Amino acid sequence: MNTILLLGSGKSSTYLIDFLADTAKAKNRKLILADLDLESAQSKLKARPNTVAVKVDLKDENSLEELVDKSSVVISMLPAFLHPVIAKIALKKKKHFFSASYESPEMKEMAEEIKKSNLFFLNECGLDPGIDHMSAMKIINESKENGETLRSFKSFCGGLLTPEFENNPWKYKFTWNPRNVVLAGQGTSRYIEQGRLKFVPYHKLFTRIDLFEFDEIGEYEGYPNRDSLSYRKVYGLEDIPTMRRGTLRRVGFTKAWDVFVQLGLTEDHYEVNLPEDFTLRDFFNTFLPYHPDRTVEEKLGDAFPSLDFPTFEKIQWLGLFSTDPVPMRQGSPAQILQKILEKSWTLNPEDRDMIVMQHKFEIETLNGTKEVVSSLVCKGEDSVHTAMAKTVGLPLALAVDKYLDGEISLTGLHIPVIPEIYHPILDALEKFGIEFKEKVTVTNPG
Repeated sequence: MNTILLLGSGKSSTYLIDFLADTAKAKNRKLILADLDLESAQSKLKARPNTVAVKVDLKDENSLEELVDKSSVVISMLPAFLHPVIAKIALKKKKHFFSASYESPEMKEMAEEIKKSNLFFLNECGLDPGIDHMSAMKIINESKENGETLRSFKSFCGGLLTPEFENNPWKYKFTWNPRNVVLAGQGTSRYIEQGRLKFVPYHKLFTRIDLFEFDEIGEYEGYPNRDSLSYRKVYGLEDIPTMRRGTLRRVGFTKAWDVFVQLGLTEDHYEVNLPEDFTLRDFFNTFLPYHPDRTVEEKLGDAFPSLDFPTFEKIQWLGLFSTDPVPMRQGSPAQILQKILEKSWTLNPEDRDMIVMQHKFEIETLNGTKEVVSSLVCKGEDSVHTAMAKTVGLPLALAVDKYLDGEISLTGLHIPVIPEIYHPILDALEKFGIEFKEKVTVTNPG
């Protein structure tokens, strides 16, 4: 009997847990769900056959080693900085390892020993990274097999709300780690456009926007991710003239968010200590110039001459012009802003989230230039069974399932960019409604 150790039972683990627990008995497997919160883990397993919940102390390495030693496969859904710690224990105990997170430098240092130990370590098998890799590589490899030349590849993804639940001016709520949203894009973004390297500093990021159209749900805008250049090698597209990856939001979001960036509300490198009676209006005013007579609203207009009503409305809706007390008085501006946003951007029980992803390819063929637009729209069921949890957890669950079933028979350190990994997973995802729709347009040479 194969034993699967799953570390972490947070929000993004819902579908992962359900798939592995539902199939455990039929596939003669045992699932151990280890979490800091034993009651939470037990409630998610629902006493299904061949499953057990245990409390784990992540600071107790001996306890972790004992858990790993009992398993055949280790899945880490812990915070990303803990993956290398768990991976090292898995390597020591000669166990296979899976995660949905980015392949870290520490993980790459283990590559040779992983291969020598005849183990399979798979990272980046969630949504983004994960489904983005697999769906893109399917098109890229098919194009190469046909002798075609890829000239442009743009890939953008976002965790948003379904249109019927876009019930605030931002048309957005947190569907992922709020801190990651507040700090998104800090640093310099890099991509290539028509053979020209492009670097976008943080203070310009939310002004460099691409537009994306989806059938039935409308138009979105996307800003560049931090580093698109490294993916040219990952995807075997070292010579492609245009490559850009990014994040999707509803049209108008980035213009309003840029106000926070320009004022410094997303700054996370220093702390402030605010007076006891400080209000949200006081906090916002702290980042505007002093003027003896001008109001906060007037000073905002002075600072941003192109400020329009939809942008003003978004800021107003968050209560930043109100006399409500600040939710915390000590912390970085970004931490305080996050607390303010969490009050308004937390999913309600009835809310439904949505994942949108779109790849745009320009491909030279013998018959002319082919444009391929491949789009994914996945809608959640409620605030627990979210599209985010589904698209992060199911690819990982299916990867483990296919590996234990022998459909994937690789060894070494991998991400899901080779056919033996992505074909069976993509085929299985379609049965769960996670499926891309393609539009192909060919322009004949003139």
